[in-house]
Amino acid sequence: MFDSSHFHPMIVHFPIALIMVGFIADLFSLFLSKKEPSLSKIGFYLMILGTLGAIAAFLTGEFFTTKKIGEAGLVLAQHEMFAKITMGIMIFASIFRIYLVIAKKENSALKYFVILLIAIAAATVSYTGFLGGNLVYNFMIGL
Repeated sequence: MFDSSHFHPMIVHFPIALIMVGFIADLFSLFLSKKEPSLSKIGFYLMILGTLGAIAAFLTGEFFTTKKIGEAGLVLAQHEMFAKITMGIMIFASIFRIYLVIAKKENSALKYFVILLIAIAAATVSYTGFLGGNLVYNFMIGL
């Protein structure tokens, strides 16, 4: 039978990949913007999809996983905290970047601020994934 606790592991890998690849595309767009202007658009769309994926991953983690106690509970609490930080940063950065695109200011100096936010989110999503991996492999959660 299908277990609803599998929703979170099925969804969680999408925001990790989308945020990381979107950040790399945006980073390369800074150096190759004249040669390859589509990298910034790719980064923009991956950022939006990564944000939606982060929201979905957070919601599946909240509603379809069980709480833990002891050392696993402490790691889970850190995992949840960094997931919320990542989601919050990505929501803010996405809204701000959508504003820049609508206002036709995507090539202003504010783009560097957005890329800095995405870099921070890439770091926090990486650490969140690391903590999630610890939960699975060190505490055998979900196996």
